[in-house]
Amino acid sequence: MSRNGYKSDMSIDERVMMAIVRVAERFKKEQSAILKSYGFSFPQYNVLRVLDASKDGRNTIKDVNQIMLVSGANMTGITKRLEKMGCIVRSTDANDERLKWLGITEKGKQFLISVANEQEQGLRRYLKSYSNEEKSEMLKILRGILHSE
Repeated sequence: MSRNGYKSDMSIDERVMMAIVRVAERFKKEQSAILKSYGFSFPQYNVLRVLDASKDGRNTIKDVNQIMLVSGANMTGITKRLEKMGCIVRSTDANDERLKWLGITEKGKQFLISVANEQEQGLRRYLKSYSNEEKSEMLKILRGILHSE
């Protein structure tokens, strides 16, 4: 039993998953504070990162939704704000009006460059004591969890 009288009755599986959630929540909270100082939210940053990594800086809203695991309703608000800020452009596919495209603008790219150093410092704090091989193994395990059904 711990000093505060709490004794977990969780299985090892649940404790592992809860630890993953706790680390993710702490990371998101810290990164969000950095992004907020630039006037951006964590989801807005992620949309820009996805577009920046996409071919020609463009991707469909549907694909960005799937990559980010965000609902269409939430994505609408996120992308409208980014478009209003001048960080993305939205367009309709010339061959299929139902298909909507997002593209990162120069302003969006400049934001990613300006925040990159602070973001990297935050990342390093979490993983600095692990080798690249250990990080690769962690990534493999986590991807396995994500893709198991």
